Amino acid sequence: MNKFLDCDALIVGGGLAGAASALSLADAGFDVILLDAGGATAEDAAEFDGRAYAVALASQRFWAAIGVWDRVAAEAEPMVDILVSDGKVDEGASPLFLHLDHRETDDGVYGYMVEDRHLRPAVLAAMDDHERVEQRAGRVTTVDYGPGRAVASLADGGTIHASVVIACDGRDSPLGAAAGIRRMSRRYQQNGLVCAVGHEEPHHGVAHEMFLPSGPFAILPLRGDRSSLVWTETNAEAARIHALDDDAYLVELHRRFGDFLGEITLEGRRWTYPLHLSLAHEYVKPRLALLGDAAHAVHPIAGQGLNLGVRDAAALAEVLSEAAGRGEDIGGLDVLRRYQNWRRFDSTSFALGMDALNIFFSNDSGPIRLIRDLGMAAVNKAPKLKTVFMKMASGVSGETPKLMRGERL
Repeated sequence: MNKFLDCDALIVGGGLAGAASALSLADAGFDVILLDAGGATAEDAAEFDGRAYAVALASQRFWAAIGVWDRVAAEAEPMVDILVSDGKVDEGASPLFLHLDHRETDDGVYGYMVEDRHLRPAVLAAMDDHERVEQRAGRVTTVDYGPGRAVASLADGGTIHASVVIACDGRDSPLGAAAGIRRMSRRYQQNGLVCAVGHEEPHHGVAHEMFLPSGPFAILPLRGDRSSLVWTETNAEAARIHALDDDAYLVELHRRFGDFLGEITLEGRRWTYPLHLSLAHEYVKPRLALLGDAAHAVHPIAGQGLNLGVRDAAALAEVLSEAAGRGEDIGGLDVLRRYQNWRRFDSTSFALGMDALNIFFSNDSGPIRLIRDLGMAAVNKAPKLKTVFMKMASGVSGETPKLMRGERL
């Protein structure tokens, strides 16, 4: 790093995707500053608040490679099976389904569920412990992208000089917009509802994805006899349900959840948020790279939002590490386009695929229900096609970055 730079990479945004980028780049030998407008601390996530993450197997390997997984492994719940079905409120699941069985994969699990209160503090602690990562609280007002360096001006009057700026600043990415990157954005007429429940019967590590007429309803296994629920409703129905008291909310849950795990009780807080699709036309400009939701905000139908961001972080770190090894400018457009070429098609294809699935499954048309039920049953009996779905669920399909194979850079 030359004497005119404060860091090799300035990461703007303190979410988990930004932290993943910071740790992977630092492990590759770069000096990193992560700027978080909120100034998050481990204490912020000390209590269980109902939120959890589906960590695909490839993402688990990434977190292990950069020294995070050992900090959370004891609190992670393996997802050994995935059961996908069609269903109706008050009627339960269709008898035709897709079963991704752990006995049909060499890895034994498809991933893990990790609560936010465990993963976030572990990531923050790993950054605290890393000599090449500096965490700062602050907000960027403007960035000047010049020859040899980018200069970020901060709200407090300070500046940070870096070879490359990595925008992890959310689905509307103010940094991307300021750099002239356009987006394709469309609001779903749906809201996501998130909570966690305790239940009488064990879940045996099985994750359920039931497609209801209003949208997908996911039941994801947590440690102990508990599950994380992520479900989609129309905007009006989501607002009505979220406004209910806990007892009435549980009644609505039971209509969708059923009683296959016995009686259920709420654990932690309840959340709701609007859903929309947002895809950046470009992921890079000179000295700027977009990562995670800043590049692609997708429907939560498969719980892959964080996993896509982790994959971005792994790919970007690999591209920049190889470029630095060749003596190239890591902020140069020709270098950053290698990252874009690696990630844009994959992420866009996934986002549009989930969009199409949501449209296809979020309806109650009899003929369409029959087609999708027969389709799932057919995939369930087709080993080669089923293997494709199993690899996608594990995050090991396509050109997998080294870190997501558990290999350090």
